[in-house]
Amino acid sequence: MANEAEETVRKLSMHKGVAGVIVVNGEGIPIKTTLENHVSVQYAGLMSSLVDKAKAVVRDLDPSNDLTFLRIRTKKSEVMVAPDKDFILIVVQNPVE
Repeated sequence: MANEAEETVRKLSMHKGVAGVIVVNGEGIPIKTTLENHVSVQYAGLMSSLVDKAKAVVRDLDPSNDLTFLRIRTKKSEVMVAPDKDFILIVVQNPVE
């Protein structure tokens, strides 16, 4: 599993425009990252909280549904979040015009 996760992080980080990749465990702690530690910790904490809120919204709208992907675009970057049962995968990239 660890090798598979490392390979996924490596492949994603090589894509054009990708600024960083973070894998976050169930406690909201970054366990694998290509970004600086303090940046990873900030993204991990904030995105874990946002994923929890987004999951609650999706369930409130339709109890048989679940959050599978979250995409946030700002003026400076785009953050893609793929929550899983035990992990959250976060990809930060520069938006393509």
